Amino acid sequence: MTASEPVAVSRRIAAPAAAIFAILADPRRHTDLDGSGMLRGAASDGVVAAAGDVFVMRMYHPPHGDYEMNNHVVEYELNRRIGWEPEAGRGHPDTAPGSTAQARWGHRWTYELTPDGPGATVVTQRYDCSQAPEDEQASMEGGRIWVESMTETLKRLDALCTRPSSLRG
Repeated sequence: MTASEPVAVSRRIAAPAAAIFAILADPRRHTDLDGSGMLRGAASDGVVAAAGDVFVMRMYHPPHGDYEMNNHVVEYELNRRIGWEPEAGRGHPDTAPGSTAQARWGHRWTYELTPDGPGATVVTQRYDCSQAPEDEQASMEGGRIWVESMTETLKRLDALCTRPSSLRG
């Protein structure tokens, strides 16, 4: 298998790392910052507090319809780094009877927060599919298909942190 290199997008946000991390660690806030348009809301309550936590998100993707993803937190350093590996959940075609697909494909989403002067943070979002099957990596161009959505996500995160009322309806 030829492993893809992770893709990354960074943005400097005029907010302290703790304020940004609080949003990233709260799955109920993820629809506010979602740049992909696929998230429909958190199906579980609570804030991520440690590696090993699992949070469930309701999703929609035209080829799959409505489904859930169980996100296993695999990286957690308070106010510095949070990352999770999605696993197909309720309603996802990979969990259907007779499916031979793996429910957890080796994808990882990570946010790294680096302080950058007083009251500012560089946020880097990474998507790593290097552990996914080669055909999955190819279908996502090694993750490059997500760069536009990742850029939009960081733009929305910036707005949430610097103009909190700008994305609420």
